[in-house]
Parts: sequence; structure tokens; C-alpha cells
Amino acid sequence: MKTILLKPVFHRGAERLLVIFPYEPELISLIRKVEGATFSSTFKSWHVSNDRQTLDELFRTFKGTAWVDCSQLESNFTEHFTAVAIKHGLKEKEPVPEEIRKGLQELKLWMQHKRYSESTIKTYLDGAKSFFMFISPKPLQEADNNDMVRYVNEYIIKNHLSYTYQNQVINASKLFFREVMKSRLDVDKLERPRRQHKLPNVLSKEEVAAILNAHSNVKHKTMLSLIYACGLRRSELLNLQPKDVDSKRGLLIIRQAKGRKDRVVPISDKVISMLRDYYKMYKPKTWLFEGQYPNEKYSEESLAKVLKTSCEKVKITKPVTLHWLRHSYATHLLESGTDLRYIQMLLGHKSSKTTEIYTHVSTKSIQKIKSPFDDL
Repeated sequence: MKTILLKPVFHRGAERLLVIFPYEPELISLIRKVEGATFSSTFKSWHVSNDRQTLDELFRTFKGTAWVDCSQLESNFTEHFTAVAIKHGLKEKEPVPEEIRKGLQELKLWMQHKRYSESTIKTYLDGAKSFFMFISPKPLQEADNNDMVRYVNEYIIKNHLSYTYQNQVINASKLFFREVMKSRLDVDKLERPRRQHKLPNVLSKEEVAAILNAHSNVKHKTMLSLIYACGLRRSELLNLQPKDVDSKRGLLIIRQAKGRKDRVVPISDKVISMLRDYYKMYKPKTWLFEGQYPNEKYSEESLAKVLKTSCEKVKITKPVTLHWLRHSYATHLLESGTDLRYIQMLLGHKSSKTTEIYTHVSTKSIQKIKSPFDDL
């Protein structure tokens, strides 16, 4: 049976779902029947609304023709998608062989012993499982480098999966076969994909101001403002506790961020005043920004929706993400004359090379360059 891959993306300011499959007239004819299905020249793929109703329609449409792979979807929807797929006879619960289940458990225990973060553990386990299931029923002990080459060509590239995902699978496999399995696979010869050199996406100060002022809700406005004002990652904002705001010293303490590093960043009187107004209104207990119930951390999905709503209100159609605010913070600091070494420290970058990428998008020097065309 043919296979189609479902993959979530953010396209033209909206959450969409890529429906990836090889060019076949039969599959194209079916996808055209799904309401709202559109072909994207950017992604070279069809895409539909990312909601449960549309997904149910997808499963009904492809029933008997294609197997629906929903492994790339967010975990909170996976159970629903799997249940619907089974209901329509599109997918059977693929049993995980005992050897793979045991291997993944050993890899998990090893990473926990080395104090890897929970998010890294989940990412690596998902990547390793994908590779292990691909080569099954071949025993893991007999896996070799040719299996990885075949996996990359027949699964990663065929399904248009990202360079990042390929890297994650390779990193997970290296850990497993070097530290857990001690197999014949030569991890030092596993080739990573050629590195992509993408520029960070940056908003103008006017666009940032419009986004931050779009919300009348104090909590929503404060969360977005703090991400930009301090250059925070999404997880760093959601992990903040009230005690992390040192208003007397004008500092924000970010604990155990990426790489398990602590750091401090300055916060202005304007931000402190905003935080005080927010605190008086919401009185958070455990987390600085809590969800619907006390002591419950605000969810990543809800925060993303807050940003999406802001962009819609001010009619910004770019596919803005929360990380764009962090990129904009760094770039605007550089353009205002802040030394690159300080920006590296504020962002919590381990290497200065990571921070140097902002010099490529800063307009401070680029706009001063005169084109020889003007002298013609």
C-alpha cells in the first residue's frame, strides 16, 4: 500500500498540515477532494488545515489506497489520529519488537544517567525508534552504516524530512550503538547532512511594537513582551518562577536553560512595572505564568496561539514564531551598538559563532554600503 506522511508546518501565518506523497495521479485526485487542500510551491507539497475534522476527512479519503504516517505530529494529537486511522482501517498498531523496546529503554536509562534533558531524551528516543523500526526485522546487533544510508535515502529524503531531523536520528543512533549496543556499526563514519546556513528571521522594531501592543489581555502582553525584552527562548519563559525576578537589582534569573546553564539578563524599569501590574492581577503561585489552574505551567501550544492572534490582529502575514522575537532582540541590540560578546552572554550561547550569525542580518552596516549602480 502507498504511504503518505503528515507533517505540521506554519505557512502564511497559519498552522497547516503537509500531506507528503510521491507524485501519483491517483493520490493527487484524492487530495483534491479534501476541503481546503492547496498545493504549496514553497514546500512542493499539498497542505490542509491542521485540525481534527480535516484529519478525519483525510483518513476517510485515503482509506483503502494509502497508509497514513502520523509519526511527525504532536504527541497530544497522536492518540486521536491513530485511533481514527485504525477506525477507518488505514493503519494498524505496529507492534514494537521486544529487542527494539528493550534497546530504547536501555538508551533512555543511559541518557537519564548522563542527565540529558527530558526534551532531548524524547527527541532521541523518537529518532532512534524510527531508524530501528525501518531496519526491522534485522537484529540491532547486525546494523551497519549501509542501513543508515538506506534509511536516509528511502525514508528521510523520500518524505522530505528536515536536515535537523536527520541530525537527530544520527545523534541518537551514535549514542545507542557506541554506548549501549557496542555493535559493528562504525559511529565515527556516520555522515551528518551538510550544514544549512540559514539566516535568522528578524522583525523590525515597528513590527515588534505592533505585535506586543496587539493584546489588551495583560498576561498575554506581558509574556510576549518579556520574550522580546530579555531575548528568551519559549521554554525559558514558561519555566520562570516569581522568585526569578530580582526587581531591586533589575535582573531576571534564568535557571537551567539549554545546556543546563544558568544566566542573568537585565530587565528595565518599564518591564518591571509591567510585571508588577501582571502579578497584582493574576497572583501566580508556582510559575510566573500559569495556565487555567493554579500551579499549572502555561502550555507551549497556548503561548504560540497568543502570538498567532497578535499577528492576525495587526495583519502581519509573515509566519512569525516566538523565536523570531529572540532573533529580533539580538539583532536590535547589535544595531544599537552592543558588543557581540555581551549579546552572546545575554542569549546564553556556548559558542560566539552562534551569535555571529546576527551580523549577517543587521542593517547597521549593510545600509551604508553604496551600490556601484548609483554611480552609473
